[in-house]
Formats: sequence, structure tokens, C-alpha cells
Amino acid sequence: MPEKIYYNDKNELVVPDNPYIPFIEGDGIGPDITAAMKIVIDGAIAKTYNGTKKIEWLEIFAGEKAKTKFDTFLPEETIQAAKDYIVSIKGPLSTPVGGGMRSLNVTLRQRLDLFACVRPVRYFEGVPAPVKHPEKLNVLIYRENTEDLYAGIEWEAGTFEAKKVIAFINDNFNKSILIESGIGIKPMSEFATRRLMRMALKATIRLGRKSVTIVHKGNIMKYTEGAFAKWAYLEAEENFKNETIKEKDITSGMDLKGKIIIKDRIADAMFQQILLRPDEYDILVTPNLNGDYLSDAAAAQVGGLGMAPGANIGKYAMFEATHGTAPKYAGLDKINPGSLILSAVMMLEFLGWTEAAVKITAAIQKTIAQKTVTYDLARQMEGATEIKCSEFAKKIVENL
Repeated sequence: MPEKIYYNDKNELVVPDNPYIPFIEGDGIGPDITAAMKIVIDGAIAKTYNGTKKIEWLEIFAGEKAKTKFDTFLPEETIQAAKDYIVSIKGPLSTPVGGGMRSLNVTLRQRLDLFACVRPVRYFEGVPAPVKHPEKLNVLIYRENTEDLYAGIEWEAGTFEAKKVIAFINDNFNKSILIESGIGIKPMSEFATRRLMRMALKATIRLGRKSVTIVHKGNIMKYTEGAFAKWAYLEAEENFKNETIKEKDITSGMDLKGKIIIKDRIADAMFQQILLRPDEYDILVTPNLNGDYLSDAAAAQVGGLGMAPGANIGKYAMFEATHGTAPKYAGLDKINPGSLILSAVMMLEFLGWTEAAVKITAAIQKTIAQKTVTYDLARQMEGATEIKCSEFAKKIVENL
């Protein structure tokens, strides 16, 4: 019988052999790629564990489907289910640009306190990429999810609220913000920064990675992003002193065996570094906005968001496709489901089902090497055979 995942008295995650996993199909291409993801995950679990493990999928609702069924884009029952079942997965959700409802993705992260957006970026051999050596890039990005400009504390230009905030700042702090400006607030706290750095450092130790780089714009925004860097260093110094060493403290000939090197880079310089010297970086820790830009830019180096997984993790965990809804391809069974499949691989790793996760990753690589791929890859690969989204999923299962 299916059971819920839960935390025990020691705050350890307990995963039964037949757990409920809630899923949100998503908008646009969401139903296509979600169906493909489930084909691969169910096939891999069956082949790996010979019937001793199985996921019980439980649909929950957000986005357009929720609006149609329940007249709200995000039912409270969805939030509660994500909490009750702890681990969930979602397709892409649409949000109007410039008005209307606030981002459902941001709302889910904030309501569930999913404070870390975790984005591994690596290259699959054979995927068309715009750089000469995409294989040199293999980073794991930890992006703070709840603060920065994405906290959503902003007011539209010309409104009473915007004018009131601007007048208060101008009158009390000797500033000269134009009164008709739109305005937003960029909160960043020691609490949120340190818990993100703590998670990243624990992952670095668990995965045997070599360095953590703090990415920030502290040379200009000294009391927000500069503080982010300061607090991240403080977490390493106070709670990981024996495991870490600052890059600036390294001397010639020093034995660094067993030490994690803590670096920091100014955000704009990091965009150059990730292109020019990608193999020098391992795990990146970033504020919200910079991490959004950087994770997409890194994904572009290895072939784009079609093969880029992601997760939002706190007490609960929600794994997700990192690309958009691509509405013009909705229902055509055409789009690459790789992002959501690889996000589900991250989910299996989170559950401790690493054997199935490893097999899926290898099968994806084999399928790409066979050049049996979806439209986005086939049009760029000489001699490739274009197959449907669902066919790509079935081919991966064949290659397990």
C-alpha cells in the first residue's frame, strides 16, 4: 500500500518503498513532458528494483488547469498537499508579464519556504552547444529563493503606495528618487544567507566537491549583496572551520587535501569566468536575481534549458522543469522532456534511490549518442532522427 514520506523524531527523511509523490502537470507543454517523465521514472524504478519499489503519483493543481477546475490559479489544497507529502514535482507554469497574478513559481517557493533553488549544470556528450568545450562546465548552483528583488515587495509607478515610499525615503534619507518611479525593495538577511550556505557546504562535503564560490555584487550593493558574501563566509568560518579554507589564505605548497576552497567572485566577472575558465568552478552560492541569470547562462553553454534540471528545497522539496511553457508547442508531443526527467532524477537522488537515478542518466546519454532525439536537438545534429516527446521517453527506458 502507498505511504507518505515523513520526518522521524531525529528530523531524518523516511522514504517508504511505495511513496505518494504529488505532481503538477503544468501549463502549455507541461502535460506532454510530465507524461514523458512518468514513463521514464516508472520504467527505471521497475527495471532497477524488480517491483520492490514504486511511486504512487498523485495529481495536484496549479496554473491554468487549476483555474479551470477550481477558479483559482493556486488552490490552498495544493499548498497543503506539498507540505503533507513533503516531496513533489511540477511542470512549467505560466505567469503574465507586466501585470496580473504574481509568479506562481515564486509564490510556491515563498509559501513553502523552499529557500534553495538547486540547479546542476553539466554536459551530455553529443548535445549541440555554442562553446568549444562544453564538457568543462560541471557546476551545482545554490540560489537563494526567498529574498532579494524576488521577494515581491514593489509598487507600480504613479501609485499612492509608490509615491508614499519614495517620499519617505527622499524626506528622511536625503535621496532624490524621481517621484513617478516604480519602486522595489531588496531585502537580504543573515538568516537566509547562512542557511543557504550551510546547505551548499553540506552538499559539497557529501558529493566530494572541491570548492564553493560565493557570487555577489557587493562592490556596489555593499549592505545587501556585500553582506550576503560576508554572511556566507561567516557560516563557513563558524560551522565548517575544519573542512574549509579561504582562497586568499592559500599559500604555495600548502596541502589542501580534504579542504573545500571558499572563493568569491563579483557577479559580472563570474559571467566571464563561467565562459573562459569553467573548470575552475564547482559549487556556486548566489543571491536570488544573480542566480536566476547565472543558472540560465550556464545552461546555455551546455545546450540550453531543455536539458537543465532544477529543484526548490527547504523542509519540503519541489522539483521542476526549468524552462517555460512554450504554448505554441502545447499538445504536439514535440518538446524535449529532458529538463523534467533530469529534475526527477534529482528527486530520486533526494529520496535515496540513487541506483535508478544513475541508470536514467546513463540511458539519456546513450539515447543522445544514438541521435534519436526531439526536435530541438535533431535540427542541430547531423544525421539525427527526430522523434516525439513520448517516443524519446520510451527510447530512454529501452536504453536503461
